[in-house]
Amino acid sequence: MQTTINPTTTSQTIGPYWHLIEDKSWSDLTRFGASGEVITVEGNIRDGAGALANDACVEIWQTSPATSDAFPGFGRAATDAAGKFSFKTIKPGPVAGPGNTLQAPHLAVTILARGLMFHLATRLYFENEPANENDPILSLIADKARRNTLLARETKPGVWHLDIHLQGEAETVFFDI
Repeated sequence: MQTTINPTTTSQTIGPYWHLIEDKSWSDLTRFGASGEVITVEGNIRDGAGALANDACVEIWQTSPATSDAFPGFGRAATDAAGKFSFKTIKPGPVAGPGNTLQAPHLAVTILARGLMFHLATRLYFENEPANENDPILSLIADKARRNTLLARETKPGVWHLDIHLQGEAETVFFDI
């Protein structure tokens, strides 16, 4: 009998060598001269035991402002030795949602890290944003405590912080996509 081995693909793991192709400039979405309200988005990645994940890859995607030669709409950053990630970007505005709805300003976030066989997808919303109340995706999360795992807090003017917990009691809401 012949055994078939299914190798792990790049979509299933970030691998130990991704730092070899890491480009630190990708964490600055304003690097090409984008204009708008410049903000910093930062946070920490924690594993199921609450330990800081110091080898994760965090990606953000945003459709507002629209992508252009000055604004790529995509960024990637590694967590540092302390498990922290940071991006410089333009604060997004509301965008069209499912049906005839409007989504609150947000960033799509993807996490790739050791121990994850598939990437994790979540969102970062901005605390106290009035449009959060009617956001069609955020409203799908009935439990307010769980919904709050997606709300970044402004720690000082223009700096938004969100910790992402991969598992455990404070686990961040992740989406199947």
